[in-house]
Amino acid sequence: MRQLPSMMKAAMLYGPNDLRVERVPLPEVGAHDVLLHVDMCGICGTDVHILRGSFPAPNLPLIPGHEFAGHVVAVGENVGHIKTGDYVTADINLACGHCYFCRRQQKLFCEQIQQIGVHTHGALAEYVKAPAAAIYQVPEEFSPQQGAYIEPLACAIHGQARAEIQPGSSVVIIGGGPMGLAHIQLAKLKGAAPVIVTEMNAVRLAKAREMGVDHAIDAGAEDAVAAVLALTGGRGADYVIEAVGSIPTYRQAFDMVRRGGTLVAYGAAPSTASMDLKPFDIYSKELTIVGSYAGTYVTWPEAISLIQGGRFNPEDIVTEIAPLDDIVGAIETVEKNKDVIKIQIRP
Repeated sequence: MRQLPSMMKAAMLYGPNDLRVERVPLPEVGAHDVLLHVDMCGICGTDVHILRGSFPAPNLPLIPGHEFAGHVVAVGENVGHIKTGDYVTADINLACGHCYFCRRQQKLFCEQIQQIGVHTHGALAEYVKAPAAAIYQVPEEFSPQQGAYIEPLACAIHGQARAEIQPGSSVVIIGGGPMGLAHIQLAKLKGAAPVIVTEMNAVRLAKAREMGVDHAIDAGAEDAVAAVLALTGGRGADYVIEAVGSIPTYRQAFDMVRRGGTLVAYGAAPSTASMDLKPFDIYSKELTIVGSYAGTYVTWPEAISLIQGGRFNPEDIVTEIAPLDDIVGAIETVEKNKDVIKIQIRP
């Protein structure tokens, strides 16, 4: 059996803008837990919000990081279906299983939810612990980039399932970042047409075109709302997915969706952000507004199947891979350089 070290390198968050790479003890493996050596961990917009103090992280100090895959190096005494050496990822949403919401298959609202990298220590570290019940096997042929993209793809799958996108319907995705690009491919797989993206960055617009979007609107050069209306016969789109998380783009979403259409609140705005709504418009247009917070249940195996079947390749989206020692600079790059679409960290 592999001899494990007693200490590991990790990015520890002590408070807003106070992220330190340091040596910390390895997680203690309980009877029902597994310990992974992290092969790769993606930087998510939520991680940036947590670092800046605009997304609640109640249990500081905290190791962030929730987009990960790795190989099992230790298992608890009551774990029988997972063995050391297995290539795995984890559903990060750890629910109690017996509260009001869990009994209604809504574990994201569990009254005792613990999310890896948000409430409990995550994977911006050499090792991460997860309950065996949350583990999914990753095909051995997956690259580290693919393995670490299962969680964000699961989130996007959940968002489109919440919207119930139908074949032949028009879909607007606001934002050509890593999640917006995932939504483009998922909408195309569902048979949506046309699929439209609005984005201000030229690199992201070019990537969206590479990934098969029908129309790429440069929101920095033209009126994005007017362009969407022109492409949809003046009606607006059947579905609008806001994948930026800013108040201006959320306002645009309401102007882009048609009467009787569906707006998906997918982008994570800061927890303190607010905006004015006109209830009469929601009422008179009979809008359906759905939120989408995270992946859940079947979205993990669905994400794995899409990648394994060649329907979605995360390597098309991942721009850079950085070492854990560079995590602070990598997060600043994610914030400031929109030519960089996705950074993953190799601990």
